[in-house]
Amino acid sequence: MNATELIIRPADSRDASALAEIYNDAIRNTVATFDTEPKTSDERRQWLETHGERQPILVAEKGGVVVGWASLSLWSDRCAYADTGETSFYVRSENRGESVGRRLMEAIIMEARRHQYHTLIARITEGSVASLRLHDGAGFGRIGTMKEVGRKFGKLLDVHLLQMMLP
Repeated sequence: MNATELIIRPADSRDASALAEIYNDAIRNTVATFDTEPKTSDERRQWLETHGERQPILVAEKGGVVVGWASLSLWSDRCAYADTGETSFYVRSENRGESVGRRLMEAIIMEARRHQYHTLIARITEGSVASLRLHDGAGFGRIGTMKEVGRKFGKLLDVHLLQMMLP
């Protein structure tokens, strides 16, 4: 196996520090998340534990280093929404543009199909051009925009809603 080959695998508690590091960079430097306070490894470990088999978290590993992660979460805790999942993707800043997000997207969609989800939802903040491009390329359609629903870096921001129906 080539040391630079990208491996997609299920996340486990040993990945908590890498998940926190990648997510904290997004918290500090992007509008990809509306979290504003960094997360500890213990908090990420607890978050991992809240995701059951039907809500997988995947990591992308390159040369033994976690370079990105994706999660499939419940859209809502109400039973009627059980077949609707929400996707999230984060890639280490130095690995953006290397198809890590695309590979994670393919894998999380495959997991959603395996777990018989009917639809996937994504919330993407205005200005997240790469994320919009990733979702558009995967077949998500834009279904609406929530105006000025979050404030980050001193600015009110819109959030685009995207949806993919799974066959």
